[in-house]
Amino acid sequence: MIILKSRDEIRKMALASRIVGEVLLKLKEATAPGITTDDLNRMADEMIRQKKGVPTFIGYRGYPKALCTSVNEEVVHGIPGKRVLKEGDIIGIDLGVTFEGFVGDSAITVLVGKVSAEVERLVRVTAESLDRAIEMVRVDARLGDVGFAVQSHAEANGFSVVRDFVGHGIGRNMHEEPQVPNFGKPGTGLRIQEGMVLAIEPMVNMGTWETEILKDGWTVVTKDRKWSAHFEHTVACTAEGPIVLTRV
Repeated sequence: MIILKSRDEIRKMALASRIVGEVLLKLKEATAPGITTDDLNRMADEMIRQKKGVPTFIGYRGYPKALCTSVNEEVVHGIPGKRVLKEGDIIGIDLGVTFEGFVGDSAITVLVGKVSAEVERLVRVTAESLDRAIEMVRVDARLGDVGFAVQSHAEANGFSVVRDFVGHGIGRNMHEEPQVPNFGKPGTGLRIQEGMVLAIEPMVNMGTWETEILKDGWTVVTKDRKWSAHFEHTVACTAEGPIVLTRV
């Protein structure tokens, strides 16, 4: 069942989402060669609690950390640990926060120092594909329009779009209906309504779109081990158009 949100509920979701955006901005500033993924996780946990929020990911289906940190060929759901970031890496940082009963969810991919031109292009195109998808979140548009916006831009630039993991509705729970694929055909799929709030999250790969899950049961990697980028925003559909709740 799709749960439409009132304007008041969207305002409440914006409070949780703002915490997410502010914390991700600080984590981006802190990301540098020599820092560990667990360093970033500790920083995130502390900042969220200082802002009176709760890290949504901790305990979700047994997940142990406040962040997902996915490096290079890791697509999503990487678990923070002792891994030290080095010059030329990229890291996807995914964060959810619960505040006063509502959830915000967002992700960024950060360059660690200087990266290759092709990797930089991957990250830029993925971010652009999210921006294009957000523009499709309008009353009476279709989810196929959202997915096509991501897919068409990524593929036009020689990249592929992950099929096995998709975006989702969001509200009092992190994952609600509907699913929001990053691929599709214009004019197809569920009709978007005022009050829908969607977590749109393109995952774009340099090689094949195919993925597999590592033995930890969480970390998703590209099947060919080529690199992947990930961006996400929580977006509300209003009569006036899309509002990006996690953008600060």
